Amino acid sequence: MKGSGLFFLTPDPRVKIRSLPYFVSSHIMFSGIVAAVGRIVRLTPREVGFRLTVFPDALDISRVGLGDSIAHAGVCLTVVEKNAEGYCVDVSPETLNCSVGLDAPGNVNLEKALCVGDPLGGHLVSGHVDGVGEVLRFDAVGDNRLLEIRAPHELSKFIARKGSVVVDGCSLTTNTVTGDVFTINLIPHTLQVTTLGQLAVGRRVNLEIDLIARYTERMLAWENESAAESAA
Repeated sequence: MKGSGLFFLTPDPRVKIRSLPYFVSSHIMFSGIVAAVGRIVRLTPREVGFRLTVFPDALDISRVGLGDSIAHAGVCLTVVEKNAEGYCVDVSPETLNCSVGLDAPGNVNLEKALCVGDPLGGHLVSGHVDGVGEVLRFDAVGDNRLLEIRAPHELSKFIARKGSVVVDGCSLTTNTVTGDVFTINLIPHTLQVTTLGQLAVGRRVNLEIDLIARYTERMLAWENESAAESAA
């Protein structure tokens, strides 16, 4: 509804910031701008799933508390412990089945959840992986890299040329889309400050589609369902 929305108070009570629409403001959100490359140093088996110990490297966790959210390779996980090595998060079997990069020690892209007033440098990201893609090409083009990925067929309809997609937690813009395959140009900075510089043909990557595409598809499906019910 035009003009509707919640407001958040800034530290100055005289200043109000209009929130995002309710379906966004009521959820933890990220921007897809990787803040640091951390490292999963240990996986401890639990009765169900694993507890990961993560060294955050350059990620400032001084104000991160228990229960806060951090995206790991695009997967939103909850901090359950802080220790001398960094912090710990729990990963369920469902998360492990639906994503990659969290089942063994290694480098991982990290981003803390957005706070009110934080710059939105990428696009709105939920931290819920929609599927796993496969790297088909990772070709050098000067200092850049041409990244070609095959997405799961059920996600392809949500990926558009010059649209946004999240790959292992990185907000990226597609160059071309053909069927289930899309390409992205990776600049040197992205290659240097994220794990994408370590990609290779055959590697699997976490994908999250654009929120707007997801909600648009749902609204269109709802309209079609309503029309069919009215005609029945």
